[in-house]
Amino acid sequence: MAVTIELASPLLPEVSELIRESDAVAQALYPAESNHLVGVDSLAQPHMIFCVARLDGGIVGCGAAVLKPEGYAEIKRMFVREAVRGHGVGRQILAFLEDQVRRRAVTLTRLETGVYSYDAIRLYERMGYVKIGPFADYWDDPLSVFYEKQL
Repeated sequence: MAVTIELASPLLPEVSELIRESDAVAQALYPAESNHLVGVDSLAQPHMIFCVARLDGGIVGCGAAVLKPEGYAEIKRMFVREAVRGHGVGRQILAFLEDQVRRRAVTLTRLETGVYSYDAIRLYERMGYVKIGPFADYWDDPLSVFYEKQL
């Protein structure tokens, strides 16, 4: 499967469709207070790194990194369409984001995911992320799992 990962505008119409799919999955798994979603307009801010995964020209996944003034980057909006899961697309997106973060001289990434997001948890742990407690404005939500990785 020849997937390419590239920086892209989150304002592309194809991205909006992907974000809606991502939101629907999150909303099916978690109550509103446990969904920590970032909107498309926020993804277009200068302190964001946003990328897409393309297969045969179409967008099949995305991810973002929020550059925080505290000196770390928060991974957000990791999503891969169901049809291409299990082929390493999520790993490629995360590796691309980590590389982009390193290029900006940031050496720590953090993230939050849901306890029922088993594939995501498996991906993060395989890529060296370790569990931590809540960070930033997150609270100790029993439906959330928090991770970080030294790059």
